Amino acid sequence: MTQSLLHQILDYANRANPYPIYEQLRKTPVHHDDGGPYVISTYYEIRSLLHDPRISSDARNLASTAGDPLAEPAQEEESALPPGFLRLDPPEHDRLRRMTNRPFGPPHSPHRVDGMRGELHDIVSGLVDGIGDPGRIDLVEQFSYPFPVTVICRLLGVPREDESRFHTWADTIAASLDPDPDADPTERGKGANDARMQLGMYLAGLIEERRKNPGDDMLSQLATAKGEDGSMTTMELLSTAALLLIAGHETTVNLITNGMLTLLRHPDVLQRLREDPRLAVPVVEELLRFEPPVQLVPQRTTLADIEVRGVTIPKGASLWLVLASGNRDPQRFEDPDRFDPDRPDNQHLGLGSGIHSCFGAPLARLEAQFALAELARRLENPRLLEDPPPYRQNAVLRGPRHLHISCDGIRP
Repeated sequence: MTQSLLHQILDYANRANPYPIYEQLRKTPVHHDDGGPYVISTYYEIRSLLHDPRISSDARNLASTAGDPLAEPAQEEESALPPGFLRLDPPEHDRLRRMTNRPFGPPHSPHRVDGMRGELHDIVSGLVDGIGDPGRIDLVEQFSYPFPVTVICRLLGVPREDESRFHTWADTIAASLDPDPDADPTERGKGANDARMQLGMYLAGLIEERRKNPGDDMLSQLATAKGEDGSMTTMELLSTAALLLIAGHETTVNLITNGMLTLLRHPDVLQRLREDPRLAVPVVEELLRFEPPVQLVPQRTTLADIEVRGVTIPKGASLWLVLASGNRDPQRFEDPDRFDPDRPDNQHLGLGSGIHSCFGAPLARLEAQFALAELARRLENPRLLEDPPPYRQNAVLRGPRHLHISCDGIRP
């Protein structure tokens, strides 16, 4: 039964609505099939393991990837660069995360994200202005895809004239994260690695330039920092910048797209948001619970035998933590399948938890709040042209590949 449920999660036929499968998973909080990963699906157990130092994010600690259907794509993803800090354990993880956070957030840079509010508003407004024909809009292509990568470029200090190159690389690398049964895996892998190599070479040149002529952008500060943790090597800088670009971009695309899809399915909430933009804050929090952009965290590894709900998970085992299932756990959330922005005590798992909680969470939240509030305000009578929309292949980073909508017009 466990194996069939895992195949159902990965089966594209269930991408539009995986939640009934997660409900089945929760009946056995620790699922395991011989040779496969241990799958954890209930809220309190997932949260506990996310905080457990006996759980490793470093794939080198995995005894075997045999039987784990997500092992190979995860390894391919970073083949051109060393692992980013997301894939490392303490103390390496802690050192790199501290160094990356210095120019990004409190206590050293408390105004970095908040200071981008004006720029975020301008980017969002410009994208809505450029939508064109209101009768057929692809929200992904025209809005939620270009928005986050533009923001990451501005954050890192990529020159405006080079942003289009970043868009192209991001598109290619992001597409490689989706398994495609019809594509030639060799050609597909070559295209993604070529894009990573070009991205790496571009970033290396930009880093060298920033070391000579630093600005006030984040990449300049990372390249010239000499704090208590020392300085990042060029390779550490490359992997960190690539991580910020890909991880930050992909999750935010899904958050915005899933968000607009959910609002269009709940027109009463959309109307409330149109009338009161401040509702964007609880709306985004509930979206992170209800339709999280990262559905599950695969390829965690046990560094010791760990008992979970009476089941002993052996050292070296592969672990899947199904965040989206935990977010719908009725033992934690009342009426969990209802979208409710007024939900109290919404301590969801949509951005993870523990030492690997989403690094860019403050920025992702702000981007989604600006995006959804502006779309609600400016699109007149928006409606879905197809429901469900076509989804991406990826079961981990789940979101529509296209979201075709129409509206009666676009307000100024």
